[in-house]
Amino acid sequence: MEMNICSLAPYFADEAAAWELMESLRWPNGPVCPHCGEANQATFLKPRQGQRTTSTGNVSFRRTWKCQVCHKKFSVLVGSIFEGSKVPLRKWLAAFYVLTANKNGVVAYEIHRTLGVTNKTAWFMMHRIREAMKAGPLADMMRGTIVADETWIGGDPNRMNRKTAARLVQRRKDGLGSGTAKTPVLTLINAATGEVRSTVVRSVDTATVSKVLGEQVDMAGSHLQTDKGSHYIYVGRQFISHESVNHSIGEYVRGNVTTNRAEGYFSQLKSSIRGTHHHVSAGHLNSYLGEFDFRYSTCKMSDSDRMVLLMGQTGGKRLTYRALKQVH
Repeated sequence: MEMNICSLAPYFADEAAAWELMESLRWPNGPVCPHCGEANQATFLKPRQGQRTTSTGNVSFRRTWKCQVCHKKFSVLVGSIFEGSKVPLRKWLAAFYVLTANKNGVVAYEIHRTLGVTNKTAWFMMHRIREAMKAGPLADMMRGTIVADETWIGGDPNRMNRKTAARLVQRRKDGLGSGTAKTPVLTLINAATGEVRSTVVRSVDTATVSKVLGEQVDMAGSHLQTDKGSHYIYVGRQFISHESVNHSIGEYVRGNVTTNRAEGYFSQLKSSIRGTHHHVSAGHLNSYLGEFDFRYSTCKMSDSDRMVLLMGQTGGKRLTYRALKQVH
């Protein structure tokens, strides 16, 4: 099914239909038990008679299955970012579509107004979806021609208020930062596939750059393209080849060597943060980077294919509100 606002409209209005659609997206080949991993070994349990309402006033609806191997009950929500949520599944589907179809992202307040949930709930929903967008710790190593570049996200240090300035000074005293309002971000782009991976880093130096590249890239089987930053010299020796362009003399492209892909990504990222979110805290920046990495990496996909892909990444990821609020 080609998913767009018209084709999904019936599912936004019918909770039972939303559950069936979610099952088809997460389990395209039949139900998979999240407890033991067995596929197509579960029996659908007929729902009880009558309707119940939740504490939020929503009609309680749940399609439950029972695994014939481990004999445990489960639903399509178990073991995913949706587990434990009291938000109707039809509203989750609407939030997923809006977030995957919008090029510049969506603010929580817009989800609050559009779906009729509280602003707090909308904020939590958005972060759960971003959790699904982030590349998992078991993601394959990047290979091929890798473009690496860095940028700084944040406001103008000269325009910060006294409270912000005092906090930054304290962070510098505690050894947690350099005292600047901007946060450094290192981005890696696979030139062949367009895959993007961005990471908030403490500082842009040789040790940090080497660590990030070592964790994300198969250096022995890849080529590296960067600018003339001295922090790339050491790690560049571990690649098949390391070529760079010298921005200080106005060189941005030399043959096939360029960092313009990263510059284009940074332009879209900063434009979206300024125009849509206005401000993103350093503590939550990695979540927003995961969102924009996912969107940029799948920019050649249709909205429908992007939503199917994202639904396939919702399993095995959990994010609690308490853990989210502890991030500063």
